[in-house]
Amino acid sequence: MSENIHKSHNVSKLMYHFVFPTKYRRVVVTDEVDQAIKEICIEISKRYDLYFLEIGTDKDHVHFLIQAVPSYSPTQIVKIVKSITAKEIFARCPEVKKKLWGGNIWSSGYYVATVSEHGNEDVIANYVKNQGNEYKKLFRNTGIEENPKAGIILAKGNKNERKVR
Repeated sequence: MSENIHKSHNVSKLMYHFVFPTKYRRVVVTDEVDQAIKEICIEISKRYDLYFLEIGTDKDHVHFLIQAVPSYSPTQIVKIVKSITAKEIFARCPEVKKKLWGGNIWSSGYYVATVSEHGNEDVIANYVKNQGNEYKKLFRNTGIEENPKAGIILAKGNKNERKVR
């Protein structure tokens, strides 16, 4: 669980949810790679002010819930984690490098979102924990509601609903 990080001139609780897809979305995250990622992230925590609160894997991507200090931007965190994990995974699991034709383990893209101190940390942690389960989207509220009788669309989502023709 996250805690306030006390430094000489600040106290912070900054948490980020990152998702790193594998290159070409290749299925390379095996049990052996899972174990390597866990061990590598523990070592990263010892060298940097990055704290891995949760790590979840699926066969073609990895989720991280990371707490960091304000001196690290999300981009810097991505560079640190991607570069070190890639180098170490290739060293510990050479079959992964063969599956990726000797290239990179991570795609160049990633997902990042901040996580609120109040209310969202447990939700994101549970989401990351439960990766690998089959996902089915049943509904998504787009914020747009059609009224065919009136011939208008109401765009919802803020205090001021507006009519769009």
